[in-house]
Amino acid sequence: MSTAGKVIKCKAAVLWETSKPFSIEEVEVAPPKAHEVRIKMVAAGICRSDDHAVNGTMYVPFPVILGHEAAGIVESIGEGVTTVKPGDKVIPLFTPQCGKCRVCKHPEGNFCLKSKLSQNQGSLQDGTTRFTCRGKPVNHFLGISTFSQYTVVDEMSVAKIDAASPLEKVCLIGCGFTTGYGSAVNIAKVTRGSTCAVFGLGGVGLSVIIGCKAAGASRIIAVDINKDKFAKAKEAGATECINPQDYKKPIQEVIAEMTDGGVDFSFEVIGRLDTMMAALLCCHEACGTSVVVGVPPYSQNLSMNPILLLLGRTWKGGVFGGYKSKDSVPKLVADFMAKKFSLDTLITNVLPFEKINEGFDLLRAGKSIRTILTF
Repeated sequence: MSTAGKVIKCKAAVLWETSKPFSIEEVEVAPPKAHEVRIKMVAAGICRSDDHAVNGTMYVPFPVILGHEAAGIVESIGEGVTTVKPGDKVIPLFTPQCGKCRVCKHPEGNFCLKSKLSQNQGSLQDGTTRFTCRGKPVNHFLGISTFSQYTVVDEMSVAKIDAASPLEKVCLIGCGFTTGYGSAVNIAKVTRGSTCAVFGLGGVGLSVIIGCKAAGASRIIAVDINKDKFAKAKEAGATECINPQDYKKPIQEVIAEMTDGGVDFSFEVIGRLDTMMAALLCCHEACGTSVVVGVPPYSQNLSMNPILLLLGRTWKGGVFGGYKSKDSVPKLVADFMAKKFSLDTLITNVLPFEKINEGFDLLRAGKSIRTILTF
């Protein structure tokens, strides 16, 4: 019997307050309104940004259903939806692409002005929510909320992908892989024969390494205090791995000595102010580029001396690897299907959705790169 136009009751991981475990609850998911899409989730990745929302370093309104890296199948569509239809395999987009704003029309820009990332709103574009639990409205996260068996998103926040693609793998293209890979090839524009340093070897950090290798970097230095991640980093393409705790001097000085004054490209993929500065300082003062990839702590500032940029360094950042989401995600999935890159290196654990708290424990303990939740 069709569920189109009806409220669906399903399970979701609801976060009722900061720094608490997720609660598996029965929620009601309203049907999509005009220009909205309801999706049956198949697989979702656990990303560090979700944990930032749990522990309060990223502000979210409570109660909330988190999750922003996933893949699923369209269950039903609202009036006026033209880019997807029921039965399509799709990836929800935490960075939408409205196609009409100044940023979407800019050839380089990708941070659509309709994005919820900068607005900290727990709603869809019309300002309301489609989730209800225990008689209370539940907030959306980044407009997609993928830790639920069903979710509703705006049409600008979903991309149709290859019907043959394995959703339990390509879900990583919804955030981690694309953010890292694109930071290397789009934002930094890593050049052939260059030297790179990557701070942080989680799923996004390893994806940066994959991007640096694909761009032809000759030397890729992986930096992390967890030596257990070094084997995966080398598998992804790192040429050497170093632990800052093994040295008496600041890691930026170590890297500068290793690379004749500094690397060509550095990437901070942790979200800490001290490592952002270390990454900036380890790239060459006259010709280096440093990219902020990790999400920084909410409402904290970093002070720096402008002389660090005056001689020629470039300091930049970007969201979702600089990719225009709705245009680029289907192409990245096609590249994956054509075996232009692998996602297997990034996936270390697969758990049923109900074990979401166990998945976050693995992340916090440094025992997983990416845990995939299956529905």
